[in-house]
Amino acid sequence: MRYVTALLAAAAIFPVLADEAPPRALMPIYDATTLAKACEDGLAQARQAIRVMDTKRGPNTILVEWNALQIGIEDVVNPIYLLGSVSPDKAVRDAAEPCLQKFTSLNTEIFQDEKLYRRVRSEKAANGHEAKLRKDLIEGFEDSGVALPPDKRARAKEIFDKLEELRQAFDRNIRDDPTTVTFTAAEMEGMPEAYLKAHKQEADGSYVLKLDYPSYFPFMANAKSGEARKRYYVAKLREGGEANLALLGEIFKLRQELAGLYGLKSFAAYSLRRKMAGTPQAVEKFLGEVHGKVEALEKRELGELRAEKAKELGTKLADTKLGRWDVSYYQERVRHERYQIDQEKLRKYFPTDKAVDYMLLVTSRLYGVKFREVKVPTWNPDVRYFDVLDGKTGKYISGFYLDLYPREGKYNHAATFPIRGASLHVGRTPLAALVTNFDRAGLDHNELQTMMHEFGHVLHNVLSRVEFNPDAGTAVKIDFVEAPSQMFEEWARREQPLELFREVCPDCPHLTPDDIRRLQAARRYGQGIFYARQWLYASFDMALSLDPRPPLEVWKKLESATPLGSVDGTMFPSSFSHIASNYAAGYYGYMWSQVLALDMLTPFKKDMLSPVVGKRYLDTILSQGGQREEKDMVHDFLGRDPSSDAFFAEITGKR
Repeated sequence: MRYVTALLAAAAIFPVLADEAPPRALMPIYDATTLAKACEDGLAQARQAIRVMDTKRGPNTILVEWNALQIGIEDVVNPIYLLGSVSPDKAVRDAAEPCLQKFTSLNTEIFQDEKLYRRVRSEKAANGHEAKLRKDLIEGFEDSGVALPPDKRARAKEIFDKLEELRQAFDRNIRDDPTTVTFTAAEMEGMPEAYLKAHKQEADGSYVLKLDYPSYFPFMANAKSGEARKRYYVAKLREGGEANLALLGEIFKLRQELAGLYGLKSFAAYSLRRKMAGTPQAVEKFLGEVHGKVEALEKRELGELRAEKAKELGTKLADTKLGRWDVSYYQERVRHERYQIDQEKLRKYFPTDKAVDYMLLVTSRLYGVKFREVKVPTWNPDVRYFDVLDGKTGKYISGFYLDLYPREGKYNHAATFPIRGASLHVGRTPLAALVTNFDRAGLDHNELQTMMHEFGHVLHNVLSRVEFNPDAGTAVKIDFVEAPSQMFEEWARREQPLELFREVCPDCPHLTPDDIRRLQAARRYGQGIFYARQWLYASFDMALSLDPRPPLEVWKKLESATPLGSVDGTMFPSSFSHIASNYAAGYYGYMWSQVLALDMLTPFKKDMLSPVVGKRYLDTILSQGGQREEKDMVHDFLGRDPSSDAFFAEITGKR
């Protein structure tokens, strides 16, 4: 899954008052007309507030003013960003795009405002939180070109505006891709009965499948026909179409030009100087270490899968070739035979509604909160809403939405959308939405881990207790942002927390300690293949960020050098939305974050449900958002500098 950030980082002042009890703030539900009006009203209010700020002299209350404007902009942009991804009404989704473009342009104008820049620079921070916000804002101004000569500053704004336009087009082409793949009834051999029932059979007996995750991934893991899997694989890896290759190429060229305005050699240098890694050299060193650890393991695992294919087909090993479309299928066969794990059969262990209850119960035990489901207006009848309450006092803390099931036109991955960030300064409470595309009947174990991962992002947002809104929730460096969510996956894997499933679903079948042991062993199998692929994605991102070239050309060269080579007719970069948006020169961050995530599990080793350790983690990490440096937060929680030992054990299947 990919994590979705707020569109804008920060801005200056709206008149904002502290919330009054009860402080529940809900998502506005717009049609296309009211969305457009909210957008124009928000723009007008923002511009008026900026004019007022520009008339002031000196720092005075600049951080307070900035906090207020950020809140005002967030209240317009974030709901529209979410509706643009999940609304069942195409007119609403279409209306969201020009609005987001206008606010992107406004954001650049704000960060190129010399008067505001001078006020922020002259601000004397009264405490550490103010110092951190001041530092981040100065970097935001300078990254937006405020200190550049006028001609370069104007060009920087043109580039930022164009990049947002291209990002929207890229995502739209994926979201609205109409591609379907037709399979005969014979080609559906191996698919579970529940899958067949969930996918309507045509009059001629065939099945027409879309590219959505709930259709694609189970098919690739279960369909016996190699030719059918290959056809689906090629279709999926063309998602977004050739138009997206051109868009991605233009995106990276513009990023390179942007870096050049600052006298930097590459977009990687421009971007990484604000991340934990710091430099392209640090990232390349890290990726080299990863590749060195997994290269031999990947080859060994692929050899085992090739042997499994030869055994199933009755062919000689020397004559058997493994294709990329074979990997998921034969991994599942090995896991089933070696560890007796069948992901599809696990769905009855994790009914979707009970899996949600389990997730909330784990959270309650760890962090001392309770949840109350409330009927509120939503953008679709399937969407659920929950209040988050203090476990002792019952006081309202925050809220979140769950939008779990696929539908036409909906964002088709899994992500958390921040809607409203916290600010203690004005008593502002957070709000977020978890968006997935799960099976209604039940989750397999991989999906349970995905849900826990994304809810880790939700918790980072809704348990945030920060002074200033621009630091709220997941407003952290991109090579740290995944750590809390990657860490929370572990509560879907361990025996102690999984025992809680008996409380939320007494009548469900339950995993035994041996089942959990075998699940863990099955999960560890294929780590070489998985992390070699992650290395490839990150290396591709860095290659374009260092030296923009035609994306498909770069991808094919990198992929062709791997053991399985490149598949004719595929063009993976056309759907690689992460690097078309906020993960550019940052995809390595998934693994960088995991180094920290797995190390931060150490204090939970003796008791995965310890409320004492949970509170310390809540106080030092989750509640802090981005108002402290990430390395300092991690050090405070661990009581030491982080170690990469657990990560390298994980990626080699030894943890």
